[in-house]
Amino acid sequence: MAFLAAANPVLADSGHDHDEALVYGEPGDPSKPARMILIAMRETDDGMAFVPNQIKIKAGEQVKFVIRNNGEFDHELVFADLESNLKHAVEMAKNPDMEHDDPNAARVAPKKVGELVWKFTNAGEFDFSCLIPGHRDAGMFGTIIVQ
Repeated sequence: MAFLAAANPVLADSGHDHDEALVYGEPGDPSKPARMILIAMRETDDGMAFVPNQIKIKAGEQVKFVIRNNGEFDHELVFADLESNLKHAVEMAKNPDMEHDDPNAARVAPKKVGELVWKFTNAGEFDFSCLIPGHRDAGMFGTIIVQ
C-alpha cells in the first residue's frame, strides 16, 4: 500500500497491470506482520541519495518501508527491475509532473514520511529509484538484493 504525501494531484498509472505477476514481488498486506526498514531521501553536496542504498531481503519476506524525505525537494521511491525503472525514467522526463498511482511507488514531500508495504516473492537484484527527472542521474537509486 502506498500513499502520496505530496500535494500535487497529477497522477498517472505507469502502465503496470496491477493483476499481473511482477518479477520483483507484489503489494504487501498491511494487516500482516512485516519487517520495518527506514529509508531516508536527501540531497547531498555531490547530488542526491537514498540511505541506505543497498538492502538485503529474504525471498517471501514482507517489508514495511518507512520513507523519510529529509531533503528540500519532492522525492519518490519506485521499486522495479532496473530495466523497467530506466524505461519509466524516460517517460517521467517527458511528463515531469507525473506522480505514480502504483503500489510499488511513493512520492514524499520535503520533511514528510511515506510508507510502502511490499512482499518480495522472487530472488534476484532489483532497483529502487527516484524517477523525478534528474534525481536518478544525481545518484538517487539503490539495489534490493533478495536471497
